[in-house]
This record gives sequence, C-alpha cells and structure tokens, in this order.
Amino acid sequence: MKLSRAASWFLLAFGVWSWVIWATFVKNLWKDASGLAFDAAGEPTAYFWVHLLLAVTSFLLGTAVGVIGLRSVRALRRASREDTRA
Repeated sequence: MKLSRAASWFLLAFGVWSWVIWATFVKNLWKDASGLAFDAAGEPTAYFWVHLLLAVTSFLLGTAVGVIGLRSVRALRRASREDTRA
C-alpha cells in the first residue's frame, strides 16, 4: 500500500504530537498535588493507574503510527530520488 505524501507527514506528525502531549500529561500526573493521583499517604490511586495506562497505550499507538508515517516518508523520498535518476 502506498500512502500520499500528505498522509505520510500527517501520520508522522501525529506520532510526534502524541509523544509531546502524553509525556507532558504523565509529568503533570506524577507531580499531582490535588489528591486525585495520590492519596494522603502518597500512594497511587485508581485515577493514577487508569490515566497511566491511557498514557502508555497512547505512547504505543503514537509510536506505531509515527513509525508508519516515517517509513512512508522515507519510501516516498527514495522513490522520488529514483525517478529523478531515470
């Protein structure tokens, strides 16, 4: 399957965006002082574990989507170089 240049760049950008957003979220979750993520004893709450699981899942999906986009961008560049040589 061949992706368009726009679709390839979109997938790559989405992968990077996912990492930026969720890394920021995890950092803020870890430093949470509102009592949602950690109880009074400093132990993680269910809120923390659910949101950490969401973040890890988003990291994995963002990585997969970004890799697909990166591979497609590279393939399009190779094909473009080969077309100019011929």
